[in-house]
Order: sequence, then C-alpha cells, then structure tokens
Amino acid sequence: MAGEKLQVLDALDVAKTQWYHFTAIIIAGMGFFTDAYDLFCISLVTKLLGRIYYHVDGSPKPGTLPPSVSAAVNGVALCGTLTGQLFFGWLGDKLGRKRVYGLTLILMVVCSVASGLSFGSSAKSVMATLCFFRFWLGFGIGGDYPLSATIMSEYANKKTRGAFIAAVFAMQGFGILAGGIFAIIISSAFQARFPAPSYELDPIGSTVPEADYVWRIVLMVGALPAALTYYWRMKMPETARFTALVAKNAEQAASDMSKVLQVDIEAETQKIQKLAQDKKNSFGLFSTEFVKRHGLHLIGTTSTWLLLDIAFYSQNLFQKDIFSAIGWIPAAKTLNAIEEVFRIARAQTLIALCSTVPGYWFTVALIDRMGRFAIQLMGFFFMTVFMFALAFPYEHWTHKENRIGFVAIYSLTFFFANFGPNATTFVVPAEIFPARLRSTCHGISAASGKLGAIVGAFGFLYLAQNKDPAKTEAGYPAGIGVRNSLIVLGVINLLGMLFTFLVPESKGKSLEEMSGENQGDHSQEN
Repeated sequence: MAGEKLQVLDALDVAKTQWYHFTAIIIAGMGFFTDAYDLFCISLVTKLLGRIYYHVDGSPKPGTLPPSVSAAVNGVALCGTLTGQLFFGWLGDKLGRKRVYGLTLILMVVCSVASGLSFGSSAKSVMATLCFFRFWLGFGIGGDYPLSATIMSEYANKKTRGAFIAAVFAMQGFGILAGGIFAIIISSAFQARFPAPSYELDPIGSTVPEADYVWRIVLMVGALPAALTYYWRMKMPETARFTALVAKNAEQAASDMSKVLQVDIEAETQKIQKLAQDKKNSFGLFSTEFVKRHGLHLIGTTSTWLLLDIAFYSQNLFQKDIFSAIGWIPAAKTLNAIEEVFRIARAQTLIALCSTVPGYWFTVALIDRMGRFAIQLMGFFFMTVFMFALAFPYEHWTHKENRIGFVAIYSLTFFFANFGPNATTFVVPAEIFPARLRSTCHGISAASGKLGAIVGAFGFLYLAQNKDPAKTEAGYPAGIGVRNSLIVLGVINLLGMLFTFLVPESKGKSLEEMSGENQGDHSQEN
C-alpha cells in the first residue's frame, strides 16, 4: 500500500532544499526568537524590581522581591505557556496550523508591550498587572511551540527535516543572547547618563528614579521581532498535510504545494476519499488504537521533556543566583541598581554565547546524521556527569581561584542540554504522530515540559536556599543548599536518559511512515 501515498506528500518528502524551506525557518524561527527573549529577559530584571519596589529603609542589603512575588513574576509566564500549548495545540488540529498561527503572534506583541507598561500606585498593583500581562504573553508563546514545530515538519523533506525543525528551535539561543546583549546596552547607556553610588554608600541614591524605565524597555522590546514577521506568517499557505489528510481538500493541497514547490502536482481526490473512509486513519486521541500505536511514544515525549525542563529552567532562570553564590557577580550592596543589571546580563550573555547558542547549532548540523535518539541520550548523559561534577566538590568551586572552572563546567551542562534533549524533545513530537493529532500531541508534550519548567523555576527558589536559616534570603525558609540542589538535578537528568528509550527514531523516515497514515498495514512500528 506504500504505492497509495499521495503525490503531494511524496513531492514534499523528496523535494530538494529550496528557498521556501529557509523562508519557513526564518518565519517560524523569529517566533521562537521572541519566545526566548520574552521568557528569559525577566530573569535579567528581577533584582532591579526588588530594589525599586521593595526597598527597606535601614536594611544592610538592597530590597528583593518577596518569595511569593518572585515566584509569580518568574513563573506566571510559564503557567500561561503551558495553557497556551494545550489550547493552541488542540486548535491547530481543528482549524488548521495557519489560521491559528497569526493569533499567537498578535497576543505576543500586545502583551510584550503591555508588560512594560505595567501600572499602579503601589508595588503590589505594579506586580499584579505585570503578572497578568505576562500570563497572556506566555499563553501566546505557548501556541508557538506546537504550531511552529508542526508547520516546519510538514513543510520539510524527510532527508533534512530534523535540521529544519531544530533550526527553528535554535532561534531560541539567539533570543536569549539578544536579551542579554540588549540589557547590557540599555544598562550601560543609563549608567553613563545617570551615574549613582553603590548601595552601601547611599541606599536611596543607588537606585535612580530612571531605573524604572530600564526593566520596562527590556520587556517591551520583545514585541519587535514578532511584529516584523506577522505579514509573512499570514502569507504562508496552509500545510499540505493538514489540507489533504485532515481537511480532505485534495485540490487545495495540490494547488498550494504546486506554487511552493514550483512543480505540477495532481490533486488525487479519489485517493483522499479512500483514505477518509479507512477507519485506521480516523482513531482519536483517547482511543485504544491510539494507546496501542502511540501510547508509549507519548509517554516518552512527555516524560523526557518534563525531566529536561526541570533541570533546564532551574538553571536558566536562576543563573544569577548561582553566579552570586560563587562570587562571579559581586555582592549586591557593592553595586548600584543599574550596574547590577549590567553584571547579571553580562554573565548570562557569556553563558549563551559560549554554550547555549553553539549547542543548538551542533544539533542542527548533526541531527540528521546522528539521529534524534543518539543526541538525546548523549545530552542527558553529559548533563548528568557535569551536574555531579559541580555538585560533589561544590566547596572547591566556591574558592576564588576556581571560579573559572565552575563557569566552564556549568557552560558545558548548557551546551549538552542544547546539543541534546532541549532540541530533540521539541523535534520528535512533531514527527511521530498522525497529522490530525500532531499539533495536539506536540502541545501535550510541550505542556509537560512547561510543567517541569514550573517545578524547576519555583522549586529551585526554595531548594537552593542555605541550610542555615540565618543565611537565607529575606522571606525564604531554609533549603537544602546549592550543592544538594545540583545533586537532585543530576538525578533528574539520569531519569531523562532512561525515559529516552521510549522515544522512536524518526531519522530519514517520512511523517506517514512514523505515524502509520496513508501507508497500509505494515508501517508504523518502532
């Protein structure tokens, strides 16, 4: 029955790499650039928010966000993202990828700007409006995950599909980098224009009134790249796989792809009608047939993404706390408010430049040679090794002469997260499920990851606190310390390695081979 494969799908699978592939990568990738900028830029300015809105007169240390506020500001966008992944993932399979795609972008643009305009006469009202808009920003970002991955997988040829999907995701690295670089530029400009003494010399004067503009500008600039790509998103035709296999519109699928591929493609209406009548191509998400064919695959994609994001987000959102703990960023009281933003942004930018960005592009270069399974297994393995290498001799790393070694190993964990499961957990769910459930299943997998991100982001705030209650940050209970937190993260990475064995290899196979659609009785197995 392999001969029954639709011509339009076969043309996409065997198409040579063309300009439209790169156009699709840029259009979908700019969404991810914005996603990363918006999600991670908040960690650059949380210390500044604490200084501006939670200053305590007479305190020896600058103001910090109370634990509940810090958790909300850092985590509310992740909650929105989780909700958006589930909702837009489902909607993408019901209405079509393209129809929903523009809506997510509009949400991201509006809420990025609104986040920076957060208003109120008190700290509580400013934080409440910031959290409100960041939730809806996350909701829009959430939709970008399943839709971008699904669109890219359905446009790509089977030979280089992994690299194309990974390239979309790799734009995250540039988004994180851009956030750090922009924060450096803004903080440097404000520091030069509005110089201020350190906190220990002048607690009030160390935070100039103009510092309130810094965090607002950093958050609002996230709207620009998304706004610039809106027109091109709307110009993209619906994917042929949705049009043919889900909407059952043979003529439209052939017409759209004839223009894209610049070849004549036959409509094959009778084949699509025959496929529509085949009950093997109509089972739902909650059917026993789905559980039999894809149940373990869905467990594999959700569990590995969950475990990866617990480790990834606990590191990424709270890098600044780890850098402060080992002395890479000076004590807050020795800096003024804007200088602290500069130091945090510089540290995060160096990590992104040296490990995050290269890791993503190693995956792009090698995923269609090594395969998804090998890269994911290798990534989890090295993340486990490097986490334990940081954790067990932790006292050694806190000495001043050993700080560079700590940062080097810490960077390697990021490198192998991105040349590893952070990229592959995004790629695989877009390849192994049927077209009518592809966006939904990717959304479920991604939402599981964001649940892990919430656990990592919220849990690490408390876990990493000093065991001695006298040495914890204001308002936090005693935790298990940074060392023990790193050990926990190492164990989580080890579990991720084990669950990777549930995920099938999709290298070099068509989407229909992986899902069992349009292939007769003898396709789909691990």
